[in-house]
Amino acid sequence: MRLNHHKGRLSGLSKELLRTWQDTQEVWQDRKCREFDQTYMQPLFDSVDHAVAAIDDLDRILQKLRNDCENE
Repeated sequence: MRLNHHKGRLSGLSKELLRTWQDTQEVWQDRKCREFDQTYMQPLFDSVDHAVAAIDDLDRILQKLRNDCENE
């Protein structure tokens, strides 16, 4: 199972959410907006970045396992 499809989907949805959030911030510019961004949005985007990196690591490990099993 290749994980690139899932990684791509997660990345794409995250980018779409980021664009929508940036559009929202153009009209919502008060202290509550900044709090919401710091409390929810930035941690979410950071988590997605970490998840994408973890998916890359898992994909490399799975590919190595596949190759090792095929060569035995």
